[in-house]
Amino acid sequence: MPCYRVNSPVGVIADTHGLLRDEALCLLQGCELILHLGDVGSKEADKTILQRLETLAPVHCVKGNIDTAAWATSLPTHQNIIVNEKHLRLVHRLEDYDPRLACDALLHGHSHKPRNEYQEGMLLFNPGAAGKRRFKLPITLGKLWIDQYGVRGAIMHLL
Repeated sequence: MPCYRVNSPVGVIADTHGLLRDEALCLLQGCELILHLGDVGSKEADKTILQRLETLAPVHCVKGNIDTAAWATSLPTHQNIIVNEKHLRLVHRLEDYDPRLACDALLHGHSHKPRNEYQEGMLLFNPGAAGKRRFKLPITLGKLWIDQYGVRGAIMHLL
């Protein structure tokens, strides 16, 4: 399981659907770690989204339901990561989370609806969708601050 010690926010992005906005890159500047929660894109060229994010910081990504190109076959459906001694569980779809597995924060995408709430001491965090606008939902990404006090998140609005 990957372990990180960071002193700055962790960037969280999801549902780019083949579009990585310059504003998203700007907001992720200074993050020491970036987590992509799936639906990067369905085309072969969409792998460049992860490559562009990796120019900013190490990236961990889970596979979303539209990640069907050959490059995405190696993406896991879930990941566990330790950041500053806090256990983060990454999934694309909330229903892919096994509630028997304890964690400090469950990070998910898929719904395109931003979420930043605690349930029974665990942070449930969805950064929303940073790619193409869907319905009337906002275009957003997230940041996490992880320290001895716990895991705290913020939703950042783009455009």
